[in-house]
Amino acid sequence: MAKDLVINIRELKKSYGDKSAVGGVDLSVHRGEIFALLGPNGAGKTTTIEILEGYRKKSSGEISVLGVDPSAHASKDSERRWREKIGIVLQSAGDAADLSVEETISHYAKYYSNARDPEQTIAEVGLSDKSQAKIRTLSGGQRRRLDVALGIIGNPELLFLDEPTTGFDPEARRAFWGLIRKLRDEGSTILLTTHYLDEAEELADRVAVIKDGKIIEVASPKTLGGREHAMTEVSFIRNGVRETISTETPTTEVARLERELGGEIPELSVKRPTLEEIYIRMIGA
Repeated sequence: MAKDLVINIRELKKSYGDKSAVGGVDLSVHRGEIFALLGPNGAGKTTTIEILEGYRKKSSGEISVLGVDPSAHASKDSERRWREKIGIVLQSAGDAADLSVEETISHYAKYYSNARDPEQTIAEVGLSDKSQAKIRTLSGGQRRRLDVALGIIGNPELLFLDEPTTGFDPEARRAFWGLIRKLRDEGSTILLTTHYLDEAEELADRVAVIKDGKIIEVASPKTLGGREHAMTEVSFIRNGVRETISTETPTTEVARLERELGGEIPELSVKRPTLEEIYIRMIGA
């Protein structure tokens, strides 16, 4: 089982003076999994991710990322080999504004021994029509697509995505979801942070909710917070007035209403709590 773990964290802590940013996180991510880390701003998400990426030092705890503690590489050469296996899409990134999209992607591809094809990568993030455009001329959403392209150009075993679809329009977001699934199917493991709960539900095999530097729960999107057992709301119109019934047996309730109303139930709606509703309840917002 341990061989299947791409990320394994035990009692991870990070403090700045008297302030605790991460207060004892335990987390495991399996190979080939899309895993979403959810939490409000200031909950410890970004600090945890940056420690896993090797950009911050832990205060204490045990970490393994692709079999290595990111803060304790044996040599510069071993760190280089480790970094070649990971891809990172940060919340914001700098770039060479006077290079074209094609020049930028092709340049970064040279750093990797097993890089993806630059032209194909540009197409996959939806920038084919902007391949010759200077980066400084791109819109915010287009620059975000470029960030994603730079994150995946190395064909990573492990991909960190920090708010990857910020600035995407709905069509671009759904195209990006298809790309993430494709990367997973090709063997990449993906750790995702997002404030879009529909994105987490659509993509993630499992989600973890972090609050005040600690993990509240880890579960599938369908079962998080007891969602699969939550009361269902059956709503309908009777005599021009909307009525709503909370029930644990919605199928039985709908059958009863059908008999009672003599057939079709006007404006019937059957709804369990959404992932967003469960999440907001969990973080106390």
